[in-house]
Amino acid sequence: MVFGFNSINVNSSQNKNPDPSVAIYPALHASDAPYSIQEQPLRSAIFVPADFNHGTDGKTPVILVPGTGSYGGEAFDHNFAKLLRASTFGDPVWLNIPGRMCDEAPKNAEHVAYAINYIAAVCGGKKVAVVAWSQGNLSTQWALKYWPSTRAQVSNFVCLSADFKGTVQAWGLTPLQGAVPGTPAVWNQTMNSNFIATLRSNGGDSAYVPTTSIYSATDEVVQPQFGSHASAYMKDERKVGVTNCELQVAAFMKPAGLAYSHEGVMYSSLAWALAEDAIKNGGPGSYERINMASVCMHRKAPGLSLLDATQTQALSGWCLKSILLFTPKPWRELALPLYVASEKINYVAEEVVIPAKPVVSVVETEIVEAEVEVVAN
Repeated sequence: MVFGFNSINVNSSQNKNPDPSVAIYPALHASDAPYSIQEQPLRSAIFVPADFNHGTDGKTPVILVPGTGSYGGEAFDHNFAKLLRASTFGDPVWLNIPGRMCDEAPKNAEHVAYAINYIAAVCGGKKVAVVAWSQGNLSTQWALKYWPSTRAQVSNFVCLSADFKGTVQAWGLTPLQGAVPGTPAVWNQTMNSNFIATLRSNGGDSAYVPTTSIYSATDEVVQPQFGSHASAYMKDERKVGVTNCELQVAAFMKPAGLAYSHEGVMYSSLAWALAEDAIKNGGPGSYERINMASVCMHRKAPGLSLLDATQTQALSGWCLKSILLFTPKPWRELALPLYVASEKINYVAEEVVIPAKPVVSVVETEIVEAEVEVVAN
């Protein structure tokens, strides 16, 4: 047992996975960016449960990508991994990236790009779904942008608490370049970072595959998260299909639309319902296809307990610890990969006023509301 999780093995980054049937390294397609990481560590970071059926049972393979400070095992064990493994439509694997996603975001994206092409290959060419949390969304979008071969392998992309525009809260850990050292991935997630500007330039702010982005206005880690200013808001210039779901708007004044923290979105009943709809239908989640009246009357997804909610909420402390302990810490954002050196940057960060909100009360409110729901049921 580790931090209440089922097994320490779910966090393993030294997994033995077989060779794929087709060569995907050093590139699946000539248009793909070059990898800086060797194939062995890329492949060994993919955790494939022993009962994974490789798409032979009709279920969609689902790749779970964690956020800064976490492995996929610990991030998803008490929410999406549990729900998917009990479902009739999704079969999850997850990424345990060395450094717990604290290293440079472009390096984390290499793991995502490789995992997409690898899982699709070992599943006989079956398309995969990607569900990501926090920075995992940035790394996935970067992978889709700079490894074009991945796009044809992905049926849909479900984003939980994404920070596609970065977050103003990152300045708390990286206040000033050259003055205080910071964790590489946190530098990348500041709103004025070169990473964010490069990702969002030249169409990177728009979906490459059908995308469902779910986020909370009361997120204590990522801000802004409201309206069209939301960092998680995804555009749809390519018309592939996008659903943007701000929980407090979609489920206004209902239990599913009350306060959710950065981690809490992962056990949200509405987030799960939209993800289920997206994975089943191979496109963005649709409000019209789910029973909003029923779904929005619950805080947690069916199948999750109060323990699952509290364990998911506890991730915030462990993630912060990993971020603070990560070394080495550079004094400024590190240079981006050479493959983006010639890209013209046409994105300018927005200046948005963030409404004040009591962060601690958001977390406390979540737990109290979850407890009330358990008692009521």
